[in-house]
Amino acid sequence: MSADGGTRAVIAALLANLGIAVAKFVAFALTGSSSMLAEAVHSVADSGNQGLLLVGNRQAKRAATDEHPFGYGSVRYFYAFVVALVIFALGSLFALFEGVTKLLHPHEVERPIVAVAVLVVALVLEGLSFRTAIVESNRIRGRASWAAFIRRAKAPELPVVLLEDFGALVGLALALAGVGLTWATGNPIWDGVGTVCIGILLGAIAAVLIAETKSLLIGESADPEVLEKIRTALVGGQVDRMIHLRAVHLGPEELLVGAKISLVGRPELAQVAAEIDAAESRVRQAVPIARVIYLEPDLFRAPTVEDREHGG
Repeated sequence: MSADGGTRAVIAALLANLGIAVAKFVAFALTGSSSMLAEAVHSVADSGNQGLLLVGNRQAKRAATDEHPFGYGSVRYFYAFVVALVIFALGSLFALFEGVTKLLHPHEVERPIVAVAVLVVALVLEGLSFRTAIVESNRIRGRASWAAFIRRAKAPELPVVLLEDFGALVGLALALAGVGLTWATGNPIWDGVGTVCIGILLGAIAAVLIAETKSLLIGESADPEVLEKIRTALVGGQVDRMIHLRAVHLGPEELLVGAKISLVGRPELAQVAAEIDAAESRVRQAVPIARVIYLEPDLFRAPTVEDREHGG
């Protein structure tokens, strides 16, 4: 992923959400709409989330230390996981609470025209932010579907912003429907229904993000096409076979590669070292994000049942 592209998308979303949050709180104060309050809190949560993503991106650039010898690349996954929890706690649970409260104790929406105007403006601003995220994502998405891109992306920022902006647009449409139906029918129940729907929507988005960022946080393998490039690059010179391979993301742009390789004949120690160095060079040329590589020379033998059970 382009780190600059992800940063641009995050900043665009942050600026949009800050402005939208202020407008929504003002509209809530004027109208008393629970849908508007839920959307205001949603925008505050999204603004905080974008701030967390920027902090994570910055901290991930710190150099490796004795305490963290593989660097801090995975801190981006940690902050993305926190973002998912914030969406659930501040966004979903608050909206559900407000919606249920409004359903149990409905009250009139004052000045609904103000709420409608703010929601329409917010839809335009969120649409611009969403467009930025789509443009930046398309630079690296290739032919993958959007679902596959979100599921397989190793850099968390763009999938998070995409889902946040998509959720914001749908949430605004739900809030607009709730306020509009309340205005048209004179029944404030619809405002509460819209708020509950927003809570359910945000809960679903949070669940998807929690599942995806958890997978990245605990260590996710390189994509199959990347693994194939590494396998191909390992074989060459006196290396005649790759026995087994593990490649795990330490961060979005950093892979840890460990492999057993078979060498032709019984070369001297100096030649073994030279062949390992050459193999590492081929891998780094084929896959530049393979930053940490450990190669172990071994004699090839047909795997036993026990080997297969233990991944050998």
